[in-house]
Amino acid sequence: MSAHSITSVRAKDEEAGADVLHYKAREPPVRPLSDIEYEKRVLRKIDLTLVPILAALYAFSLIDRTNLGLIRVAGMDRALGLSIGNRYSIVTLAFFVPYIVLEIPANVFLRKASPRLFLSTIVFLWGCISIAAGFVKTWNQLAALRALLGALESGFFPSCAYLITLWYVRREVQFRLALFTLISYMAGGFSPILAYGFTKMEGTAGIHGWQWIWIMEGLITAVLGLIAYFVIADFPDRNTFLTPEETGFVKCRIDEDRGDAVFDALTIEKALTYTMDLKLWAYGFLFMCCTFPAYSITFFLPTIIGGMGYNVRDSQLLCSPPFVFGAVYALVVAHFSDKTVRRGPYLAFNASLGVIGFAMLAYCEGKAPRYIGTFFALAGSSANMPGVLAWQANNVVGQSKRAFSSALSIMWGGMGGIIAALVLRQKDGPKYVPGLIATLVSQIFMIVVIIILSVYFHLRNKAVKNGEKHSKAVEAMEKINDGVAFNKVAQEYSEDKAKSGGSLGWMVRGSMVGAFQDAAFALQPSSVDKPIVSEIIKTVHGYHIIMVEGRK
Repeated sequence: MSAHSITSVRAKDEEAGADVLHYKAREPPVRPLSDIEYEKRVLRKIDLTLVPILAALYAFSLIDRTNLGLIRVAGMDRALGLSIGNRYSIVTLAFFVPYIVLEIPANVFLRKASPRLFLSTIVFLWGCISIAAGFVKTWNQLAALRALLGALESGFFPSCAYLITLWYVRREVQFRLALFTLISYMAGGFSPILAYGFTKMEGTAGIHGWQWIWIMEGLITAVLGLIAYFVIADFPDRNTFLTPEETGFVKCRIDEDRGDAVFDALTIEKALTYTMDLKLWAYGFLFMCCTFPAYSITFFLPTIIGGMGYNVRDSQLLCSPPFVFGAVYALVVAHFSDKTVRRGPYLAFNASLGVIGFAMLAYCEGKAPRYIGTFFALAGSSANMPGVLAWQANNVVGQSKRAFSSALSIMWGGMGGIIAALVLRQKDGPKYVPGLIATLVSQIFMIVVIIILSVYFHLRNKAVKNGEKHSKAVEAMEKINDGVAFNKVAQEYSEDKAKSGGSLGWMVRGSMVGAFQDAAFALQPSSVDKPIVSEIIKTVHGYHIIMVEGRK
């Protein structure tokens, strides 16, 4: 392979399936990656541009999505008869069906539309939906609007999580995801105070206080959506806020860390291939175990606190401190998780906090211990949501696979909302003991899956250290360099490309020849009229990444 510039870089994450061997050629950055001060300046610029606006939008996404419990105790329950039968559970459930179904299609559309246009549009539209909810007359109308809200919000969180992971190396991801989600949670923690303030508008313009909560919070969201169009950052390769030198530096950092700075589109064929990776489903299950308790607390906490004997005002105001505590705790955990480059032990510890918190809520008597239980329960789930997303992002290589994995995980997160709506039944209120026990059990399951994944990653990393994966990669490179096999593979690739528009040639067939079709095509002098061709090739089961840069 002397005709081509190929270097070998090993990327290491302590527990990671992302511990892979990278063969790649890259032009050196204008600034060396060892320039720490320059790196800090660039990261600060990215942080200030990317995270605050996304966090502000997500804060009102959470408020518009989860304010149902607050508005219910503010008078909507009586006005729409939500306590009759399972009406409240149905209204809650209506949000999550479209939210789950549209997660992955929304992430595919994100790249085509650009984050600025896509995210600002859906935020503005769901703000309008929230305003409309202030004028409903029946619970059926409210359920229909909640379904529309779920359809619009389906593309927001996975798109934001995916966008953030594209800008940072793996050791930086969890803290940024935590900033994004937990600034939002902290702001959302003041939602009860905001809701209480809007109820004081009772009777203004002949509109009830609970209606004003919908209207005013929706109006704020819509205005933020308009502002977002001018503020949201684009993908690294299409950004306008960094200089060309800074952009090149960011791309080189990403290539050095995981070798996927080059965009590859998510297609149906690739998505079907990714569904065979069982660890992606494990991440989804873990994220569901995070959102199930989070939604349970968010939707039903005002009612649970009210069941302790507090009035409406105190029930709303007492909801804020657990959210604020959970946000601060999660940021501290994210800092140490990134610093130590470990995920599993922190996730297991946080889930243990959830077990303690929900046990206190379900079994303790008296106001104080049950209220303290809400702090433990929210701290555990709040810290684990960015933790799970960071774990899956660290162990997935390739932009299209990361987009799919992010959407899949958050789709499972939507299922957590459905479970919360179903198991915390109206007839079990105001204590909801059976539902609280179910959330406790989910945290135990989460700990079991974390242990299984940690053992699996440990064995994977051990295999890499022993050179097993390296020998496979070398064998593959030698195969490409074999002239006879080389021309055969190039011909097969060309036939595949003609039949499928190029998409099938990318896919792994389960054989070495199929796995390296793109590399052969890139290096075939008679087939490619490009001065530089850079292709990311996945070997069998996606264990390695090989990036080949050929010069004609």
